[in-house]
Amino acid sequence: MSVSRRALTEGEIKILESRGCSAQDWSKVSVANGFDPLRIKNVTFSGDVSLGRFDGVFHRPGGLERPAGISDATLHNVSVGDGVYISKVSNYIANYDIADGVYIDNIGLLVGTLDSTFGIGTEVSVLNETGGREVPIYEHMSAQTAYLVAMYRHRSELVRRLVTMVKVHADRNFGKRGCIGRGCEIVNAGAINNVNIGEYARIKGVARLTDGTISSVKADPVFVGRDVIAEGFIFASGAKVDDGAVITHCFVGQASQLSHLFSAHDSLFFANCACENGEAAAIFGGPYTVTMHKSSLLIAGMFSFLNAGSGSNQSNHMYKLGPIHQGVVERGSKTTSDSYILWPAKIGAFSLVMGRHVNHPDTSRLPFSYLIESHGDSFLVPGVNLRSVGTIRDAQKWPRRDRRRDSRLLDNINFNLLSPYTVGKMMDGIKLLNELERTAGLTANRFAFQTMTIEAHALRKGREYYGMAIDKFMGNSVIHRLGRTPVESDEELRARLAPTHPAGEGKWVDICGLFAPKTEIDRLCADIADGTIASLDELEQRWQGLHADYYDMEWTWVASRLAKWCGKSVGELTRDDVAQIVTRWLESVTTLDRMLLDDAAKEYSLTSRTGFGIDDPDEDADEDFINVRGQFNSDPFVKMVKEHIEKKSALGADALGLLGF
Repeated sequence: MSVSRRALTEGEIKILESRGCSAQDWSKVSVANGFDPLRIKNVTFSGDVSLGRFDGVFHRPGGLERPAGISDATLHNVSVGDGVYISKVSNYIANYDIADGVYIDNIGLLVGTLDSTFGIGTEVSVLNETGGREVPIYEHMSAQTAYLVAMYRHRSELVRRLVTMVKVHADRNFGKRGCIGRGCEIVNAGAINNVNIGEYARIKGVARLTDGTISSVKADPVFVGRDVIAEGFIFASGAKVDDGAVITHCFVGQASQLSHLFSAHDSLFFANCACENGEAAAIFGGPYTVTMHKSSLLIAGMFSFLNAGSGSNQSNHMYKLGPIHQGVVERGSKTTSDSYILWPAKIGAFSLVMGRHVNHPDTSRLPFSYLIESHGDSFLVPGVNLRSVGTIRDAQKWPRRDRRRDSRLLDNINFNLLSPYTVGKMMDGIKLLNELERTAGLTANRFAFQTMTIEAHALRKGREYYGMAIDKFMGNSVIHRLGRTPVESDEELRARLAPTHPAGEGKWVDICGLFAPKTEIDRLCADIADGTIASLDELEQRWQGLHADYYDMEWTWVASRLAKWCGKSVGELTRDDVAQIVTRWLESVTTLDRMLLDDAAKEYSLTSRTGFGIDDPDEDADEDFINVRGQFNSDPFVKMVKEHIEKKSALGADALGLLGF
């Protein structure tokens, strides 16, 4: 943008007036050197107006060229940068700073009222629609910070400090003019009131935007499309809101997509969420919350890495004291078509929910489970999801589907399927299953757990699955720590395996995508509460540091559990002991992989061929199936699993070789 401005000359004023322009006071209109009055037509100026150079041409789809300039518009207290095109503003533009290279065509209203914070500080009433967990939103909010504000209400000073930080930040924006960033495009838009728009955003066909911030960047522009209505919002970089979405008091995170008539109020959507057709009300949508179908309602729940099937529904209202109930569905879970959960409830990580569940289940101590309805009762199948093809495919696809292109990643996301968080739960889950079996007796056919039933064979299989998954995780951590150079002695082995990070022992938590020891989260909370962390930027740096230290802290946790898991502490291990760990690890890995192959084979069964060979199934079904679906051994997932077995076998052999075996 040209920095220096000068007054209009008498000649320039005459040219402008001859081209249908007028001004309340021409002395308040300033221009850049190189200003060309012939690029202005039918424009009314009032208040303080600053105009740049109107050089350059916009190349539009279909080959149309439009030279920079302003026509058919009313500008009040507006600054306009260089190379800008503004045309057909049916109402007016007021109190806005428009940067270089902006393209505005056929809009109704663009106004800043000088009494807005542009959506920053808007309180979003997540989980409890009647209030109590409000999260004030801002442009660079991470899922982790929002988690503390919403879920740590038991730490009142912590929450007060965080809310104050956001309020101070919001107040800095109050009373300022709106801004349209460099390279933005706003076309065929209705009314835009008090919305700051970052660089290179694409705003096309929106109906109404009110009190918001669009944090677009050149590397990852935001797109807001046809018939969108949004009020009290933040759209982070890479977000796409389109096709009639209606958004009220929401944060839409980096690379998240809300479209196809999706509606949401008082909800948070963090990185890479994808929501279409359905509705969200008062949800805390952690990274990769996905709902794609009509008739699906997510309400008053906390989710992350969720796949909600068609017709998924929850209830937060039991018609007593109002919509006050909440639910938590831990990371990686799925709700099948027409599933239903009556809040309050808590679903363990990487679980599948099928059917209707009205007795407030809590399966958080038994992750990787199926929760299934049968004749009105809830049956729990522990650990069975560890052998599911879908679980492994999800874990692989999430990193590949990270659409974020901004150099500043707001959410700290750990994609690991097995971690101290999930493995710790499985260790506790085995204790729980043992206690259920001991209490009811070894001959029992069924075990009552809270409001659910666990069949005897499911209990024993679940315990077996958990054991193999624990062996897989612990052995993998040991092999990773072993490194790639030969171990010459037991002393060298122990030195190599010694923990290098002071934190990691004890309980771990999942802070909406970030795994961390509970002790470190407590320390961070204390630092916020006592003012050691005094700004939002300092807080985000701490989150990033915890995320970066994950693997070192993970090993500290593993080392602290070795004595109970294999009978010896790190200081007692010998090369023979580690060789046994490697052997045990390889057996668990290959067994679980073969279970995955067995599960995948079901997709190639005779039942799966139903409907193939449409007119002569007896003759044509097999050939039709093969031509559409291919053969089992050539399936990409099957080939991947087989290659995984080969790679892990080779890794195990290499590890044994390093130990001298």
